[in-house]
Amino acid sequence: MKSIVFPALARSSTLALAAALLGVGLPVRAEVPTVRIETRALAPAAVAEATIEAVRQSTLAAQMPGRVLALGADAGDRVRSGQVLVRIDPAEAAAAVAAAEAGIAQAQTALVNARAEYQRARSLIERKFLSQSALDGARTQFEAAEAQLRAARAQREQAATVQSYATVVSPLAGLVAARHIEVGEMAQPGRSLITVYDPAQMRAVADLAPQRLAELGAGPLRASVELPASGRTIEASAVSVLPAADARTHTVRVRVDLPAGVEDVLPGSFARVRFHGATASAPADGPVVIPVAAVLRRGELTAVYAADGRGGFTLRQIRLGRSLPGGEAVEVLSGLKGDETLALDPVRAGVEARAGAAAR
Repeated sequence: MKSIVFPALARSSTLALAAALLGVGLPVRAEVPTVRIETRALAPAAVAEATIEAVRQSTLAAQMPGRVLALGADAGDRVRSGQVLVRIDPAEAAAAVAAAEAGIAQAQTALVNARAEYQRARSLIERKFLSQSALDGARTQFEAAEAQLRAARAQREQAATVQSYATVVSPLAGLVAARHIEVGEMAQPGRSLITVYDPAQMRAVADLAPQRLAELGAGPLRASVELPASGRTIEASAVSVLPAADARTHTVRVRVDLPAGVEDVLPGSFARVRFHGATASAPADGPVVIPVAAVLRRGELTAVYAADGRGGFTLRQIRLGRSLPGGEAVEVLSGLKGDETLALDPVRAGVEARAGAAAR
């Protein structure tokens, strides 16, 4: 298959712009702007369906049981980093802290008594009134009391940490994507509460077969993300291929980062990613590519007007493939060989062709 360079020469400013983007013009007739298609090398490309997701997104979950007392944000609200989003009843955690405090007081009292007994035993053994085994027992009791006090203090730290889980704050500045709980419901450890994401950093995620990745070459990939919902096409800032394949689908995940600050892109929405390889094919092996302005569509008919070499044009039916980046050119799968001169204004070329047929 061949790839095309199309030089063009047009009188209309719109057609001249399309032709200038594609090459140098060679008119067949002065009245109809034309373009000469020649072979040109093209980089390999692939198209894949993708899903938009946020680079920074967090689903906050409860870490303690308790009833939800208040919610600080709802779906769609903008939040700042550190803002309180959920308050959980800390009564159970507070009781645990109080019990830990009582355990510390008890351990401290036991330690005082054990220290006094140990000191008394040391005094008695110096005067030969106590055996060595009794002193060892007093020392063991003293060391056990110290360990018990450390354990009680650790329990208090643990209870205080659990009590701090009663207040759930946002880990980032962004938007609330979803709220998973209502005020009055019971929160349990692991239950999702709120999902927040940063809309300033978004990406498209696509799954490609390893064979399709291999067709794009070994060099760095480029990509553009098409958003059908808004009709926008955005050039990617970076493309990352994860170094592992999914065992179930046998595909490789590719992350396509959008430029920072892109607005009105929602996580979970559909996108279409066009990947472009770095290594161009040989001109003789590339696809035939023509300017979009040369394509005539009438119902189910897709055709072009090609110069017949006698100053006129003939209608040639073609079958189109993928569009090239920028939307100014399109691939031709069949109907052209790559050595034709096409009319850049197929409507005028059709009028000329009919006029010529009538004259004959």
